[in-house]
Amino acid sequence: MQTRTYGDLFKLVQSLAGVTAFATNEQDDIANLINRRYQVAYNTSQMWPRYLVPSEKRDISSYVLSGADGTPTINQNYRLLGQQNDSDSKNIYVGFTTSSVGIYHNGTNWVVATSTTFVRQSNGKYNRISSGSVVFTESDSPSKDNIEDVETWTTSSPDILSVVAQSLIPYAQTNKNTIGEFLRIHRKQAFLNHSSIEYDFFVDFNGANLLNIANTTDNEAFVTYKKNLTLFTTSSDYTTSTEEVPAEFFQYIAYGAYADFLRMDGQHDKAQLESENAELSLAQQLERVDAIMNNNTINKKFSTYVNRQSR
Repeated sequence: MQTRTYGDLFKLVQSLAGVTAFATNEQDDIANLINRRYQVAYNTSQMWPRYLVPSEKRDISSYVLSGADGTPTINQNYRLLGQQNDSDSKNIYVGFTTSSVGIYHNGTNWVVATSTTFVRQSNGKYNRISSGSVVFTESDSPSKDNIEDVETWTTSSPDILSVVAQSLIPYAQTNKNTIGEFLRIHRKQAFLNHSSIEYDFFVDFNGANLLNIANTTDNEAFVTYKKNLTLFTTSSDYTTSTEEVPAEFFQYIAYGAYADFLRMDGQHDKAQLESENAELSLAQQLERVDAIMNNNTINKKFSTYVNRQSR
Protein backbone atom coordinates (compact mmCIF):
# COMPACT_ATOMS: atom_id res chain seq x y z
CA MET A 1 0.00 0.00 0.00
CA GLN A 2 1.10 3.56 -0.63
CA THR A 3 2.92 5.59 1.99
CA ARG A 4 4.37 9.07 2.33
CA THR A 5 7.20 10.20 4.58
CA TYR A 6 6.89 11.86 7.96
CA GLY A 7 9.16 14.62 6.65
CA ASP A 8 6.66 15.40 3.87
CA LEU A 9 3.83 15.42 6.40
CA PHE A 10 5.63 17.81 8.72
CA LYS A 11 6.55 20.14 5.87
CA LEU A 12 2.92 20.21 4.73
CA VAL A 13 1.84 21.33 8.20
CA GLN A 14 4.48 24.06 8.01
CA SER A 15 3.14 25.13 4.61
CA LEU A 16 -0.41 25.29 5.93
CA ALA A 17 0.85 27.47 8.78
CA GLY A 18 2.77 29.68 6.34
CA VAL A 19 6.10 29.30 8.15
CA THR A 20 9.48 28.03 6.98
CA ALA A 21 10.16 26.40 10.35
CA PHE A 22 8.44 26.00 13.71
CA ALA A 23 10.19 26.92 16.95
CA THR A 24 11.73 23.97 18.81
CA ASN A 25 8.94 23.76 21.39
CA GLU A 26 6.34 24.08 18.63
CA GLN A 27 7.90 21.18 16.72
CA ASP A 28 7.38 18.90 19.72
CA ASP A 29 3.78 20.08 20.02
CA ILE A 30 3.11 19.41 16.33
CA ALA A 31 4.62 15.91 16.65
CA ASN A 32 2.27 15.14 19.55
CA LEU A 33 -0.72 16.49 17.62
CA ILE A 34 0.23 14.38 14.59
CA ASN A 35 0.18 11.23 16.74
CA ARG A 36 -3.16 12.29 18.21
CA ARG A 37 -4.72 12.60 14.75
CA TYR A 38 -3.11 9.35 13.65
CA GLN A 39 -4.82 7.59 16.55
CA VAL A 40 -8.16 9.19 15.68
CA ALA A 41 -7.94 8.09 12.03
CA TYR A 42 -7.02 4.53 13.03
CA ASN A 43 -10.01 4.31 15.42
CA THR A 44 -12.50 5.64 12.87
CA SER A 45 -12.97 2.28 11.12
CA GLN A 46 -12.40 -1.41 11.87
CA MET A 47 -12.03 -2.12 8.17
CA TRP A 48 -8.95 -0.14 7.12
CA PRO A 49 -7.34 -2.52 4.58
CA ARG A 50 -3.88 -1.65 5.91
CA TYR A 51 -4.68 -3.02 9.35
CA LEU A 52 -7.15 -5.79 8.52
CA VAL A 53 -5.93 -9.40 8.84
CA PRO A 54 -8.53 -12.01 7.74
CA SER A 55 -8.78 -15.48 9.23
CA GLU A 56 -5.27 -15.92 10.66
CA LYS A 57 -4.53 -19.12 12.59
CA ARG A 58 -4.01 -18.49 16.30
CA ASP A 59 -3.33 -20.83 19.22
CA ILE A 60 -6.02 -21.31 21.87
CA SER A 61 -4.90 -21.15 25.48
CA SER A 62 -6.56 -23.95 27.49
CA TYR A 63 -5.09 -23.06 30.89
CA VAL A 64 -3.39 -20.24 32.72
CA LEU A 65 -1.11 -21.07 35.66
CA SER A 66 -0.06 -18.63 38.37
CA GLY A 67 1.39 -18.61 41.87
CA ALA A 68 4.74 -20.23 40.97
CA ASP A 69 6.89 -17.36 42.22
CA GLY A 70 9.88 -19.65 42.74
CA THR A 71 9.78 -20.70 39.07
CA PRO A 72 8.20 -17.73 37.26
CA THR A 73 8.37 -19.36 33.80
CA ILE A 74 5.50 -21.59 34.93
CA ASN A 75 3.22 -18.54 35.24
CA GLN A 76 1.86 -18.33 31.70
CA ASN A 77 -0.85 -19.50 29.30
CA TYR A 78 -0.78 -23.11 28.06
CA ARG A 79 -2.02 -24.55 24.78
CA LEU A 80 -2.94 -28.13 23.97
CA LEU A 81 -0.02 -29.85 22.21
CA GLY A 82 -1.71 -33.24 21.71
CA GLN A 83 -2.16 -36.61 23.39
CA GLN A 84 0.41 -38.81 25.04
CA ASN A 85 1.34 -41.96 23.15
CA ASP A 86 0.26 -44.41 25.84
CA SER A 87 -2.80 -46.34 26.96
CA ASP A 88 -4.28 -43.38 28.86
CA SER A 89 -3.84 -40.88 26.01
CA LYS A 90 -3.87 -37.95 28.43
CA ASN A 91 -3.49 -34.48 27.00
CA ILE A 92 -0.17 -32.62 26.96
CA TYR A 93 -0.02 -28.84 27.36
CA VAL A 94 2.93 -26.55 26.67
CA GLY A 95 3.53 -22.93 27.50
CA PHE A 96 2.72 -20.06 25.15
CA THR A 97 5.72 -17.93 26.12
CA THR A 98 8.14 -20.68 27.18
CA SER A 99 7.22 -23.82 25.25
CA SER A 100 9.71 -25.99 27.16
CA VAL A 101 7.43 -25.77 30.20
CA GLY A 102 4.86 -28.55 30.04
CA ILE A 103 1.92 -30.13 31.82
CA TYR A 104 1.59 -33.88 31.38
CA HIS A 105 0.49 -37.07 33.14
CA ASN A 106 3.24 -39.43 34.29
CA GLY A 107 0.93 -42.44 34.46
CA THR A 108 0.02 -41.79 38.07
CA ASN A 109 -0.38 -38.05 38.54
CA TRP A 110 -0.37 -34.73 36.71
CA VAL A 111 3.01 -32.99 36.57
CA VAL A 112 4.16 -29.44 35.81
CA ALA A 113 7.79 -29.39 34.69
CA THR A 114 10.35 -27.19 32.98
CA SER A 115 12.72 -28.32 30.20
CA THR A 116 10.31 -30.95 28.91
CA THR A 117 10.60 -32.48 25.44
CA PHE A 118 7.90 -34.22 23.40
CA VAL A 119 8.18 -35.73 19.92
CA ARG A 120 5.24 -36.32 17.61
CA GLN A 121 4.81 -39.89 16.37
CA SER A 122 3.37 -41.23 13.12
CA ASN A 123 0.02 -41.87 14.83
CA GLY A 124 -0.28 -38.18 15.71
CA LYS A 125 0.39 -38.71 19.42
CA TYR A 126 3.48 -37.67 21.39
CA ASN A 127 6.26 -39.51 23.21
CA ARG A 128 7.83 -37.80 26.22
CA ILE A 129 11.58 -37.72 25.46
CA SER A 130 12.50 -35.73 28.55
CA SER A 131 10.48 -35.49 31.76
CA GLY A 132 12.27 -32.23 32.52
CA SER A 133 12.68 -30.69 35.96
CA VAL A 134 9.48 -31.47 37.87
CA VAL A 135 8.28 -28.48 39.91
CA PHE A 136 4.71 -29.48 40.83
CA THR A 137 3.20 -32.97 41.19
CA GLU A 138 -0.43 -33.82 41.81
CA SER A 139 -0.90 -35.55 45.16
CA ASP A 140 -4.60 -36.40 44.76
CA SER A 141 -5.48 -40.09 44.79
CA PRO A 142 -6.95 -41.17 42.54
CA SER A 143 -5.64 -38.73 39.98
CA LYS A 144 -8.13 -36.20 38.65
CA ASP A 145 -9.22 -36.36 35.00
CA ASN A 146 -9.02 -32.59 34.59
CA ILE A 147 -6.05 -30.48 35.63
CA GLU A 148 -8.23 -27.69 37.00
CA ASP A 149 -9.84 -30.19 39.43
CA VAL A 150 -6.55 -31.07 41.15
CA GLU A 151 -6.92 -30.15 44.82
CA THR A 152 -3.36 -30.47 46.06
CA TRP A 153 -0.02 -29.96 44.33
CA THR A 154 3.21 -31.16 45.93
CA THR A 155 6.24 -28.91 45.49
CA SER A 156 9.60 -28.28 47.13
CA SER A 157 8.83 -24.55 47.30
CA PRO A 158 6.18 -22.75 49.38
CA ASP A 159 4.33 -21.74 46.21
CA ILE A 160 0.62 -22.47 45.85
CA LEU A 161 -0.21 -23.29 42.24
CA SER A 162 -3.38 -21.86 40.70
CA VAL A 163 -4.76 -23.56 37.56
CA VAL A 164 -7.63 -21.91 35.68
CA ALA A 165 -9.28 -23.47 32.63
CA GLN A 166 -10.08 -21.16 29.72
CA SER A 167 -10.59 -20.99 25.96
CA LEU A 168 -8.59 -17.84 25.31
CA ILE A 169 -6.86 -16.32 22.31
CA PRO A 170 -4.30 -13.84 23.68
CA TYR A 171 -3.53 -10.54 21.97
CA ALA A 172 0.11 -11.49 21.41
CA GLN A 173 1.64 -14.64 19.94
CA THR A 174 5.24 -15.27 18.92
CA ASN A 175 5.97 -14.40 15.28
CA LYS A 176 2.48 -12.92 14.83
CA ASN A 177 1.14 -9.38 14.76
CA THR A 178 -0.20 -8.09 18.06
CA ILE A 179 -3.97 -7.94 17.84
CA GLY A 180 -5.41 -4.47 18.29
CA GLU A 181 -9.08 -5.46 18.01
CA PHE A 182 -10.81 -8.82 17.59
CA LEU A 183 -13.42 -8.74 14.83
CA ARG A 184 -14.49 -12.32 14.06
CA ILE A 185 -13.31 -15.81 15.09
CA HIS A 186 -13.95 -19.02 13.14
CA ARG A 187 -13.22 -22.63 13.96
CA LYS A 188 -11.60 -23.27 10.56
CA GLN A 189 -10.13 -20.98 7.93
CA ALA A 190 -12.90 -18.73 6.68
CA PHE A 191 -13.43 -16.68 3.51
CA LEU A 192 -11.80 -19.38 1.38
CA ASN A 193 -13.77 -22.32 0.00
CA HIS A 194 -16.06 -23.71 2.67
CA SER A 195 -18.38 -22.61 5.43
CA SER A 196 -16.89 -22.44 8.90
CA ILE A 197 -18.43 -22.35 12.37
CA GLU A 198 -18.13 -18.85 13.81
CA TYR A 199 -17.59 -18.45 17.54
CA ASP A 200 -19.24 -15.98 19.86
CA PHE A 201 -16.68 -14.45 22.20
CA PHE A 202 -16.10 -11.72 24.74
CA VAL A 203 -12.95 -9.67 25.11
CA ASP A 204 -11.15 -8.84 28.35
CA PHE A 205 -7.71 -7.64 29.37
CA ASN A 206 -6.13 -10.98 28.40
CA GLY A 207 -7.68 -11.50 24.97
CA ALA A 208 -10.75 -13.07 23.35
CA ASN A 209 -12.59 -15.72 25.37
CA LEU A 210 -14.38 -18.24 23.12
CA LEU A 211 -17.88 -19.34 24.09
CA ASN A 212 -19.00 -22.95 23.61
CA ILE A 213 -15.91 -24.17 21.77
CA ALA A 214 -16.87 -26.85 19.25
CA ASN A 215 -14.42 -29.49 20.51
CA THR A 216 -12.24 -29.44 23.62
CA THR A 217 -9.42 -30.99 21.59
CA ASP A 218 -9.25 -27.93 19.29
CA ASN A 219 -6.03 -26.06 19.92
CA GLU A 220 -6.36 -23.33 17.30
CA ALA A 221 -8.89 -20.96 15.77
CA PHE A 222 -8.86 -18.49 12.90
CA VAL A 223 -9.07 -14.84 13.88
CA THR A 224 -10.03 -11.86 11.76
CA TYR A 225 -8.59 -8.85 13.52
CA LYS A 226 -7.32 -5.32 13.29
CA LYS A 227 -3.58 -4.90 13.77
CA ASN A 228 -2.39 -2.91 16.75
CA LEU A 229 -1.45 0.70 16.03
CA THR A 230 2.17 1.79 16.41
CA LEU A 231 2.42 5.57 16.74
CA PHE A 232 5.10 7.59 14.98
CA THR A 233 8.43 7.60 16.80
CA THR A 234 10.14 10.56 15.08
CA SER A 235 11.40 12.93 17.80
CA SER A 236 13.96 15.06 15.93
CA ASP A 237 14.87 16.08 12.37
CA TYR A 238 11.14 16.19 11.72
CA THR A 239 11.30 17.59 8.18
CA THR A 240 13.79 15.00 6.96
CA SER A 241 12.35 11.90 8.68
CA THR A 242 11.71 8.96 6.35
CA GLU A 243 9.32 7.22 8.75
CA GLU A 244 6.36 5.92 6.75
CA VAL A 245 2.95 7.59 6.97
CA PRO A 246 -0.15 5.78 5.55
CA ALA A 247 -1.11 7.69 2.40
CA GLU A 248 -4.82 7.35 3.18
CA PHE A 249 -4.33 9.30 6.43
CA PHE A 250 -1.85 11.86 5.09
CA GLN A 251 -4.19 14.78 4.31
CA TYR A 252 -6.36 14.19 7.38
CA ILE A 253 -3.39 14.16 9.75
CA ALA A 254 -1.90 17.31 8.20
CA TYR A 255 -5.10 19.37 8.32
CA GLY A 256 -6.08 17.94 11.71
CA ALA A 257 -2.74 18.59 13.37
CA TYR A 258 -2.73 22.13 11.98
CA ALA A 259 -6.27 22.70 13.27
CA ASP A 260 -5.23 21.48 16.72
CA PHE A 261 -2.21 23.80 16.61
CA LEU A 262 -4.44 26.78 15.76
CA ARG A 263 -6.82 25.87 18.58
CA MET A 264 -3.89 25.63 20.98
CA ASP A 265 -2.87 29.12 19.82
CA GLY A 266 -6.35 30.48 20.50
CA GLN A 267 -7.33 30.87 16.81
CA HIS A 268 -10.61 29.00 17.12
CA ASP A 269 -12.33 30.28 13.97
CA LYS A 270 -9.42 29.25 11.75
CA ALA A 271 -9.15 25.98 13.64
CA GLN A 272 -12.79 25.17 12.87
CA LEU A 273 -12.21 25.68 9.14
CA GLU A 274 -9.15 23.43 9.08
CA SER A 275 -10.97 20.79 11.15
CA GLU A 276 -13.67 20.71 8.49
CA ASN A 277 -11.00 20.18 5.82
CA ALA A 278 -9.57 17.35 7.89
CA GLU A 279 -12.95 15.65 8.34
CA LEU A 280 -13.66 15.94 4.62
CA SER A 281 -10.36 14.24 3.79
CA LEU A 282 -11.09 11.41 6.21
CA ALA A 283 -14.68 11.05 5.00
CA GLN A 284 -13.46 10.55 1.43
CA GLN A 285 -11.18 7.71 2.56
CA LEU A 286 -13.95 6.14 4.66
CA GLU A 287 -16.27 6.21 1.66
CA ARG A 288 -13.70 4.26 -0.34
CA VAL A 289 -13.41 1.68 2.43
CA ASP A 290 -17.20 1.36 2.73
CA ALA A 291 -17.53 0.80 -1.02
CA ILE A 292 -14.93 -1.97 -0.90
CA MET A 293 -16.36 -3.67 2.20
CA ASN A 294 -19.91 -3.61 0.87
CA ASN A 295 -18.75 -5.90 -1.94
CA ASN A 296 -17.14 -8.62 0.17
CA THR A 297 -17.95 -10.85 3.13
CA ILE A 298 -15.29 -9.89 5.69
CA ASN A 299 -17.66 -7.56 7.50
CA LYS A 300 -20.85 -9.59 6.99
CA LYS A 301 -22.45 -12.45 8.89
CA PHE A 302 -25.01 -15.00 7.74
CA SER A 303 -27.42 -16.19 10.40
CA THR A 304 -29.87 -19.07 10.53
CA TYR A 305 -31.89 -20.49 13.40
CA VAL A 306 -29.30 -23.30 13.64
CA ASN A 307 -25.96 -21.59 13.37
CA ARG A 308 -24.04 -18.57 12.19
CA GLN A 309 -21.50 -19.17 9.46
CA SER A 310 -19.32 -17.43 6.96
CA ARG A 311 -20.23 -18.64 3.46
